[in-house]
Amino acid sequence: MRTLFILLIIFSGCLVTHSQPSPLHDLRFARLAQTWDEGLPLGNGQVGALVWQQQNNLRMSLDRSDLWDLRPTPGLSDRNWQWVIAQWKQGNYKAVQQWGDEPYEAFPAPTKLPGAGLHFETASFGAVESVHLRLEEGLASVKWQNGTRFSTFVHAEKAIGWFRFEGLPTNHFMPMLSPPTYQRDTNRSSSNSVEGSGLETLKYPQGGVTRTSQSQLYVQKGWGGFSYHVSVRWQQTGRVLVGVWSISAHYPDQAATTSAENRTQTALRQGWHRALATHRLWWKDFWSRSRIRLPDETIERQYYRDLYKFGSVARADTPPISLQSVWTADNGKLPPWKGDFHHDLNTQLSYWPGYTANRTDLTAGFTHWLWNHRGTFQKWTKAYFGTDGLNVPGVTTLRGEPMGGWIQYSLSPTMGAWTAHHFYLQWRYTMDKTFLKTQAYPFVKAVAKHLSQIAVQKNGNRQLPLSSSPEIHDNAPEAWFEETTNFDLALIRWTFSAAIQMAEALNLSEEKAQWVAEIKQWPDLHTSETDGLMVAPGHRLAGSHRHFSHLMAIHPLGMYQWRSEKDRMVIASSLHNLEKNGTDWWTGYSFAWQASLYARARKGDQAAKALRIFATCFVLPNSFHANGTQCKGQHSKFEYRPFTLEGNFASAAGVQEMLLQSHLNTIEVFPAIPASWETVSFQQLRTDGAFLVSAALQDGKLTHLRIQALAGGTVRVYLPTSVLTDALRHAGFGENAFMEKDFKLGEVYEWKVSE
Repeated sequence: MRTLFILLIIFSGCLVTHSQPSPLHDLRFARLAQTWDEGLPLGNGQVGALVWQQQNNLRMSLDRSDLWDLRPTPGLSDRNWQWVIAQWKQGNYKAVQQWGDEPYEAFPAPTKLPGAGLHFETASFGAVESVHLRLEEGLASVKWQNGTRFSTFVHAEKAIGWFRFEGLPTNHFMPMLSPPTYQRDTNRSSSNSVEGSGLETLKYPQGGVTRTSQSQLYVQKGWGGFSYHVSVRWQQTGRVLVGVWSISAHYPDQAATTSAENRTQTALRQGWHRALATHRLWWKDFWSRSRIRLPDETIERQYYRDLYKFGSVARADTPPISLQSVWTADNGKLPPWKGDFHHDLNTQLSYWPGYTANRTDLTAGFTHWLWNHRGTFQKWTKAYFGTDGLNVPGVTTLRGEPMGGWIQYSLSPTMGAWTAHHFYLQWRYTMDKTFLKTQAYPFVKAVAKHLSQIAVQKNGNRQLPLSSSPEIHDNAPEAWFEETTNFDLALIRWTFSAAIQMAEALNLSEEKAQWVAEIKQWPDLHTSETDGLMVAPGHRLAGSHRHFSHLMAIHPLGMYQWRSEKDRMVIASSLHNLEKNGTDWWTGYSFAWQASLYARARKGDQAAKALRIFATCFVLPNSFHANGTQCKGQHSKFEYRPFTLEGNFASAAGVQEMLLQSHLNTIEVFPAIPASWETVSFQQLRTDGAFLVSAALQDGKLTHLRIQALAGGTVRVYLPTSVLTDALRHAGFGENAFMEKDFKLGEVYEWKVSE
């Protein structure tokens, strides 16, 4: 006989679970990849490697996230916002394009730089028998038919990579560093930043390699006194070889850093087994933070592969996730879009899954970087917009300097607000009041100050003098609107709303009143009965488009909530218009973002379909997001394959939105799962308000619900009405499957069915 019980306890200490990806989620192949962008990915946010095959030999593409040519974009500081407005109004927008956009394509730098290749002569080993990346511990291995085995990992906490050969056919085996080619006779430059200019366009002297019998050191000089070192060392005992590699970046205006050669020397003395043990401990902790189990193998597999990549590129003390992070192109060219930081979508989407996946220590890397470079942002905001406060360029270098590009987005007046959203998320998912007081509110407040000062009075409301909506009309003059777009307006209204909430939490009544007065001066978002959210007044989304910038208010900002009947009509109409326009001009991240939009609309079947399309047609064999379709024209007319990471992480976030949603201490469990998902579970997903939630369905019936309050407070919990039973009613859930409860710090509520 089944019995039901409710357990209410005070929790202390850490909840321990055994949560790791299944071997079914691992990357397994019968041969090594033939191109760098399909290699096995390893990384730790600081350094990374791709394992693949080049000309029948094993190659590792080595990279470091802070390898940058930081020369300024020529001429970008010569004009300002008022000049742009004047040129646009005068019909002279070509001058704006020549100033703000064309230099991004014409000049190779500023840009992210590749590290080096590590080459192993393995052709004599015969055919490859198996290739395996074990997600559970970030360990890659290759086995050849002659019995030789190769293993490699990038240490989870140190700027060190390790490799090991066993069963070598010779006692004299030598790894070879392969530097990027910065000097060549043929110029391979391209006018298209997607394809990337040849490295020779940087005009670097070719770096050299110093070799000994057990080590190699490559030193490359770059622009403005910058240099980087790549060191590899190894020891061979009989038929076993163990080696380490590292990369160090050296900037003349920064304090001296530990060199790569010193790092490898120290690491090799410590040994492979000791390093692997500490590396495994980090990944064990990473996977213990949360878990999911889905009846859809395709979606579950992609989720774990994407979460593995998040663990490979996000850290609190490393640069934020750029377009390719620690996996820069290894093809003699600069990476797609210069491997830069795109803040008109890419960095933001990249951090979406970290909050709900209970990895807020890793999401902190983005806010740390933004906070550390606020001085740069303030200086640029004053120079370009003439306002106090703070904005963030939409396309930046490692140090937050603007790079140009389509200036509607690269020099947008509101992109700082989208980055500020991550300060809000970091606060709400941790409820860290010190962080709120010292960083989150000051950053949001500075953005709000800029937005207040940039506004003009028009038609009885405050407006932007010019407005845009990424990436509607691309870089044409029509990309600018005289009335504020829903993209800009959503970010502006959200900023003042967040400032109100933060000031209230800090008991700053006068400042709260200031933001309340400010938000009242801005118009509501523009909607139509048939199309929902518009792009701008009188401008509906009239065709297929990759960037859902006009729908920001639905997701990620959450300004429209499905539980409001009025909001529900807007959400439904907006998604209907999106469907009507089709997916011809979508990229991979579009399908990933669509899944979250459908989840917010409680359309589980459609959300799952979008995620399956993403996982089957918009990722390469190693699970990297390729912007264009890989299914021979299906689902999109974009068929190119530049790899960027934001689509992967938006896909993982879409899964989480189907399982758990939260907003202002309201938690909804299984809000958007398909009807066919009768057996599904998750453990320790984190919510707004800092609650950890676990839940399970078995044959369509709720069998487990656990809520742990990391910070305390009142929470409202909604379950699907389909799972409501008499037992759940006795547990406190009303007829609408709703329960409200006050939690003390550390308190746990648990309900489950047991035999």
